[in-house]
Amino acid sequence: MLTITRELHDAIVAHARADHPDEACGVIAGPAGTGRPERFIPMLNAARSPTFYEFDSGDLLKLYRDMDDRDEEPVVVYHSHTATEAYPSRTDVSLASEPHAHYVLVSTADGTEPGDPVQFRSFRIVDGEITEEDVQVVEAHQP
Repeated sequence: MLTITRELHDAIVAHARADHPDEACGVIAGPAGTGRPERFIPMLNAARSPTFYEFDSGDLLKLYRDMDDRDEEPVVVYHSHTATEAYPSRTDVSLASEPHAHYVLVSTADGTEPGDPVQFRSFRIVDGEITEEDVQVVEAHQP
């Protein structure tokens, strides 16, 4: 199960709405070994595409160096789908390279305004196998 704060959940949804009609993407880092998402890191979709996302290789290198310096790891890797359901595509599965990460997908297909419904789903993707998991949104992480 992914346990995520309301603040981080809302930040992902806001990023997805803001980048629509292009797919949004980013990472939530957390202390290494805890599985706790804490630091929201929106990224630029280098593909600038409504059907595909791609992290800029230079930005990704900086991100991993920064996480390493902070003793963090990617706990959540997220992106949006702008016209389809929040479910990993074949391309998403082929790009999933973090076996311990939660892959969050947000669908903005039903609207981008506050109050419009969005799908917010989380998956584990390991060796090409997709497993959906529950998402628990909490007001704050317990210490």
